[in-house]
Amino acid sequence: MIVVDTNVLAYLWLPGERTTAAERLLKRDPDWNAPLLWRSEFRSVLAGCLRRGDVSFETALEIADGAEGQMRGREFSVPSTQVLARVQTSECSAYDCEYVVLAEELGVSLVTSDGKLLKSFPAIARPLG
Repeated sequence: MIVVDTNVLAYLWLPGERTTAAERLLKRDPDWNAPLLWRSEFRSVLAGCLRRGDVSFETALEIADGAEGQMRGREFSVPSTQVLARVQTSECSAYDCEYVVLAEELGVSLVTSDGKLLKSFPAIARPLG
């Protein structure tokens, strides 16, 4: 079991240079978890892809549906107190700190490619690889 941030999910669902790394991670540990926030962030990534013409509307819907299916039952609410406490001790956004708090609550690692998260929370955050 691990927590993954939206970038890792996007690498898996949107073909690119890091897709293979995300696929290897999924094969190694298929129990991916995330705070509920991941859905909005993922939709924002898809919106950018739509606006750039990287995907069609239909493809974006299929990708969203697939990712939501993958994460169903693995999405969690996190306490504001803990999120804001992590914000206070780092330079990370509240959005990013939601992933940290969830990983702490579940007692697992957070897999990310976010440099600030990796630097601010080395005990819990690890790189995608």
